[in-house]
Amino acid sequence: MGWRIGLMLTCLGGFSGSAAAHYNMLLPQTATAKKGEALTFTYQWGHPFEHQLFDAPSPQSLIVLEPDGKKAELKELLKKTTRKGEVREVTAYQLPFTPSQRGDHVFILRTPPIWMEEDGEFVQDSVKVILHVQAQKGWDAVASDDFELLPLTRPYGLRPGMVFQAQIHPPAKDPHKHAGTLVEIERYNETPPAQLPADEHITRTVKTDPNGVATTTLTEPGWWCLTAAKSGGTRMRDGKAYLVRQRCTLWVFVDEPAR
Repeated sequence: MGWRIGLMLTCLGGFSGSAAAHYNMLLPQTATAKKGEALTFTYQWGHPFEHQLFDAPSPQSLIVLEPDGKKAELKELLKKTTRKGEVREVTAYQLPFTPSQRGDHVFILRTPPIWMEEDGEFVQDSVKVILHVQAQKGWDAVASDDFELLPLTRPYGLRPGMVFQAQIHPPAKDPHKHAGTLVEIERYNETPPAQLPADEHITRTVKTDPNGVATTTLTEPGWWCLTAAKSGGTRMRDGKAYLVRQRCTLWVFVDEPAR
């Protein structure tokens, strides 16, 4: 069984995550593909380490930035499906996709504000993943002027133990604004673990440098995600204003060890 590992960078001052943090997951069937060969993306929502899945909200948008720089909206191609939840089947979405050109394809899915009852706030996420198609072209492309994470290390062709870096975008006017951003590292399992370890082994933490660069060692094969958060203002609910935490996630893949 492969491991999927979630890594969360929190840019919101004073934010403290929990061991059962919710993440949005947008994962292709394979991290690399060939021109003209069809594959499927799955979008789901839940607790990565515990493999507890919940109903995924209908996305606001899903775009792909192709290697030639053109963008396409793919939301209408999403197909609602179900995944096995803890006590029932839960809503998820799948996207069929066939790359028509060689190079790296950048996918970004945006969610509506999601009410988090236990935290008393909303989260609104964008989720990014890069599909590599034969040619190493465009993996570091800026998909928009919105809040996102840019890989400084190529996000594929990685082996366990390699160092990975990503930077918060857009850069802050104050060069030290992103200094000391908390980085939470969490593992995502394909099935629920038989026994959960202590919280500190579910969620590990480091901090970003003064340039907003996160550096981590990728120690296990599978999917990893980096998620940065900042204040997104407030939103009304039942006549009261609640904080909106805007988050952006970057998913990367680590191959099995070389034999």
